[in-house]
Amino acid sequence: MKHFKLTREIKTGLLTVITLTAFIWSINYLKGKDIFKRQRTFYAVYDNVAGMMTANAVTYNGLEIGQVSRMRFHPNQPGRVVIEMYMSDNIAIPRNSIARIYSSDLLGTRRIQIIPGDSPELAKSGDTLIGQIQQSLQDEVNEMVEPIMQKTGNLITSFDTVLNILNDIFNRQTRDNLVGTVESLRNTMANLEKATVAVDTLVESQKVRLAKIISNAEAITSNLKENGNNLNRILSNTANITDSLAQANIAQTMNRLTSTVASFEAMTAKIERGEGTIGQLISNDKMYNELEASSNELKLLLEDMRLHPERYVHISVFGRNPKKNPYQTPVKE
Repeated sequence: MKHFKLTREIKTGLLTVITLTAFIWSINYLKGKDIFKRQRTFYAVYDNVAGMMTANAVTYNGLEIGQVSRMRFHPNQPGRVVIEMYMSDNIAIPRNSIARIYSSDLLGTRRIQIIPGDSPELAKSGDTLIGQIQQSLQDEVNEMVEPIMQKTGNLITSFDTVLNILNDIFNRQTRDNLVGTVESLRNTMANLEKATVAVDTLVESQKVRLAKIISNAEAITSNLKENGNNLNRILSNTANITDSLAQANIAQTMNRLTSTVASFEAMTAKIERGEGTIGQLISNDKMYNELEASSNELKLLLEDMRLHPERYVHISVFGRNPKKNPYQTPVKE
């Protein structure tokens, strides 16, 4: 039996074929297509595929069943992106299943999750599944953090404004005033402490007198208590007097008094103007002088009647001789 020997050319050809086959398999594997397994092709359309790359995993209930093989723009829907997926042939996928893009970790690695629908009809290779995009954890965190950051910015702005206001308020003069105020308060507290010590000393020295004052106050209180009936009678009498005054026609009396005062004022005014006898007497010196002269003459006449009554009263059978004892002016004493 002859041994078959491989020539150098055959070895080179076999190595080339094996190398080319491995290269083609590697490229297809990186594209998500395993040439040694039977696979199906599905499509899904999305508005945004940020973070997606070819060869990203396709999962079903947490298990990887395929890969993303290709991404391109939709020919009839401008702006939308079509993703082509290769999946194994042994997984039953309902026709109305959802291909949802989601983030598998905090780093933002994107995958496609197949959410099975309830349709009894199964999807076939080449069908288009319903495309959805789940918000990434980073986007959710950003949405949660964005209002907080906005509020934090507003708070920082408000805090900066407050600091500026405080800086304007607490300038050097204000700080000096505050230092002076604190010093004044310290002096005031020291004075209060001295005053408290003085009051304590005064109370200690006047303790006996204070005891006497308190004793006298107690005695006064006792007297008031013992004479409560008398005080009640006094208050009752005062109330009776007040009631009597209230029942009296004080208003009418005051009106009469007012009228009398007005009449007296009118009479006084007439006297001051020189009207009437009293007014003439007060304001007219002539009348006063005449009255004074008349008074003097009346006085002299009375004096003469006292000294010489026979001149005025004469009882005679034969009548009175007018030449006898004529009238003479009395001599002033």
